[in-house]
Amino acid sequence: MADQKDQFRDIVAEAIKQFKIKKALPGDDVGAGSVRVELPPKPEMGDFGVPMFPFARAFRMAPPAIALGVADIAASLPGAGELGSIAAVGPYVNVTLNKASAVVDILDAILKQGDDYGSFGKDGNKPLAGRRVMVEYSSPNTNKPLHLGHMRNDALGESVSRILKKAGAEVFRTNIINNRGVHICKSMLAYKLFHEAKGETPESLHIKGDHFVGQCYVEFDKYSKEHPEAVQQAEDMLVRWEQGDAAVRDLWQKMNDWTLAGVEETYRRTGMGFEKLYFESETYLLGRELIQKGVEQGIFFKADDGSVRIDITGVVGKDKDGNDQSKVLLRKDGTSVYITQDIGTAIKRHEDWPYNQMVYVVASEQIYHFKVLFYILRKLGYDWAEKLYHLSYGLVNLPSGRMKSREGTVVDADDLIDSLHADALKAIQERGRDDVLDDADAVAEKVALAALHYYLLQVAPVKDMMFNPEESLSFTGNTGPYLQYMGARIASILRKAAEQGVKPDSSVEALSLLSHASEWELVKILQRFPELVAKAAEELDPSIMAAYLYDVSKAFSAFYRDCPILALAGESGKEKLAGARLALASCTLTVLKNAMDLVLVPYLDRM
Repeated sequence: MADQKDQFRDIVAEAIKQFKIKKALPGDDVGAGSVRVELPPKPEMGDFGVPMFPFARAFRMAPPAIALGVADIAASLPGAGELGSIAAVGPYVNVTLNKASAVVDILDAILKQGDDYGSFGKDGNKPLAGRRVMVEYSSPNTNKPLHLGHMRNDALGESVSRILKKAGAEVFRTNIINNRGVHICKSMLAYKLFHEAKGETPESLHIKGDHFVGQCYVEFDKYSKEHPEAVQQAEDMLVRWEQGDAAVRDLWQKMNDWTLAGVEETYRRTGMGFEKLYFESETYLLGRELIQKGVEQGIFFKADDGSVRIDITGVVGKDKDGNDQSKVLLRKDGTSVYITQDIGTAIKRHEDWPYNQMVYVVASEQIYHFKVLFYILRKLGYDWAEKLYHLSYGLVNLPSGRMKSREGTVVDADDLIDSLHADALKAIQERGRDDVLDDADAVAEKVALAALHYYLLQVAPVKDMMFNPEESLSFTGNTGPYLQYMGARIASILRKAAEQGVKPDSSVEALSLLSHASEWELVKILQRFPELVAKAAEELDPSIMAAYLYDVSKAFSAFYRDCPILALAGESGKEKLAGARLALASCTLTVLKNAMDLVLVPYLDRM
C-alpha cells in the first residue's frame, strides 16, 4: 500500500535540503528522519503537516519564512503533484492529499488483507517479525479466587500478547502460580478447623473451588484475631510442608486443585490463555546455586552477618542517609529469598523458550523489585536481560474503596462479571431486544466482558483507576458496549443491503467517488490502524488501541449521518456511489473487528 505520509516526509526532506543549498544556509544535512509529520488540527488545513520550528535556529530564519520557501520547492518535486496539493500554512508545510488515489489505495489494502489488516508496515513486512516475546501475567494465589485487581492484570497481559502477535512477534504466554507460603497454610488450617470434620467440599457446598478456599482464608483472619496462636500454627504447617510431611502435602494438593479448577474456569470465561504454567512450589529453590557461584566470581559478596548480597547502589541510588544499598540474595542460613527464586525462574524460562524480550505484567508496587532483578541478571552476563520489561500498572478500585482479601472485602471476578451480565441482560430486555436475539443470555455475557475489559484497558497502565460498573455498561460514549453496538449497526447495514440486492463496489471507478469530508476522515482513520498497532506493540500500551477504536466509531457515526447509503441505491446514477459507501462500511467493520479483538471486546453482529 502506498504510504502517503512517508511520501510526503521524503518530499519535504528533499525540499528542505534544496532550500538550504539554495539559500547557502548553515546547519547539518537534513534527512527524512529529522522531519516530523503531524496531523493538522483542522481538516481544512490539510491532511499532513511538517513543522519548520526545528530548523529555525540552524537556518537563522523565522519558521513561516522557511515554510514558504520549502513549500514552493516541494510542490515542484517529482511525485508531489500525484500526492496532492502542498502549501505553506503559517510555520507548517502542509499537504492536502489527492483523495481519489489515496482512498483507492487504503481501502484496497483493507479489502485484500482482511483479518490480517493491521499487521503489515509500510514496507509490507510485520514490524515485530523475528521478535520472540514471553509475557507473564495473572500470577494468582491459590488461597483465593481472582478479583478485580487480577482482572486488570489479566486484561493487560492478554491484550498486550494479542497486540504483539498482531505486529508479527512470536508470543509465549506464561503464568506463575503462587501456590506455596504461609498464606496458603492459613487457608489449609481454616479448612481443618471448620470444614474437614463435616466432610465439606466445593462440590458438596455447590460453590466454585477457588471461592471455597478463599472463604477459608477469610475465616482464618477472623479466627486469628481471637486466637493469635493460629498464626504460629500456620507457620509450623509451612515448615512441615517444606519437610515433605505427607498429610500436609496431601491437603495442600487437594486445596490447590480446588482453587486452580475454579481459576481456570474464570480464565475460560474471560478469554485468557497460557502456553505454560509455572508453579512457585517448583521454582522457589531455583537460583540458590547460581547465587553461590556468583560469590565465587565476585559478582556477589558475603556480608558481616553471613548473608550473601549484591551492591545495588548503581541502580537504586544511596539510602536517605547517603549510604550504599545492598540486596540480600541468600540469608545467613543459606536459604533463598523471593528475588533468588525470580532470578532462577527467569533463567529457567529462557532455557525453556529462548526469548529476546520478556514482559512482566505486575502491579506498580513491585517497581523496585524488578529494577533490582533486571540489574542482577545483567550483572550475571545474560544479554537477554537488556530486553526485560516490567509493565507496571496502577491500582484499580471501586467507588466503595480499596479491597482487602483477608477481610473479605475483595470483589471476586466471577461475582463482578455475573453482576455486569445481569445488568446487561436487563438492559437488553428493557430495549425489547430479548425477543429479537437468538440467545440474549449469550449476548449479555459478551456485553459484560466488553464492558469490563474495555473500561480496564482504556486507561494507560501506569495510572491508578476507578472501575465504575454502571459507566462501563453504557451503550453510548467511550465504552465497550458502544463499540459492540457500532459493529452490530454496520453488520445490520450490510445485511439490509444484501437483502435489497445492493453490493459493495470496490472498483477504482466507484471508490474514487468517495470525496465527502466525512468519508475522507473515516478513510484516513482506517489507514492509521497498522501504524497504531505497531505503536501499541512497541509501547506495550493497549490504551492506544482503545482510543483508536473510539475514534473509528465516532468517524463512522459521522459518515453514516452525512452520507446515505441504501437511500442512494434507488437513485439513477448513484448506484456506484452507494456501492462505494457500502465498501467503506465493510472496510470499517473489518478494522473494528480486528481492533476489538486486540482489546478483548467480543464482536456481536446483532445486539
